Amino acid sequence: MQADVLNIKGEKTGRTIELPDEIFGIEPNTHVVYLAVKQYLAAQRQGTHKVKTRAEVHGASRKLHRQKGTGGARKGNIRNPLYKGGGTVFGPKPHAYDFKLNRKVKDLAKISALSAKAKDNSVVIVEDVTMNAPKTKEFAGILDNLKVSDKKALFVIPEYNDNVYMSSRNIPSVLTTLLSDLNTYDLVNSDVIVFTESAAKIFTEEDAVVTA
Repeated sequence: MQADVLNIKGEKTGRTIELPDEIFGIEPNTHVVYLAVKQYLAAQRQGTHKVKTRAEVHGASRKLHRQKGTGGARKGNIRNPLYKGGGTVFGPKPHAYDFKLNRKVKDLAKISALSAKAKDNSVVIVEDVTMNAPKTKEFAGILDNLKVSDKKALFVIPEYNDNVYMSSRNIPSVLTTLLSDLNTYDLVNSDVIVFTESAAKIFTEEDAVVTA
């Protein structure tokens, strides 16, 4: 896949980047994308839900009345689950919701998500953005020039840049991330992916790999 490199004004620079077909040109596997997104969302759950059992609630442990001869049902102590304020039976306990996915499955999911975006013409390459100071208005102007300001954009840079990050974090529709931190959920959750030229060139390296 050959992509034009645009400048920050949204104009073609005359340069192109050949994005490898093995990353941007495969037939997307929707099932592994589903699994990767499901795992990501499951890992975000804290799993701290907890209720008290009859051994943990406050209350005396004495037996309320004798076992037989009262004409009523037998009863234990006041912490019995049948009573108001008693313990909960089979209530939720803290546990993790995360589950394991094989590395090859996660890699295939990410490549499938990238290929799907490329197939929809939702991949944009822009020249490297350098900012002398954090300026949200200036960064918003760049997005407007690229015609992605009205879309949910994933802005991918090769290495951390404090000025670029701080300029973009106040724009609700933009998420700036490092290429090394790219994940399937962010790819699926965005309408368009904007790679800086340096980030896109990493895909063209012979030893380039997409890791989950």
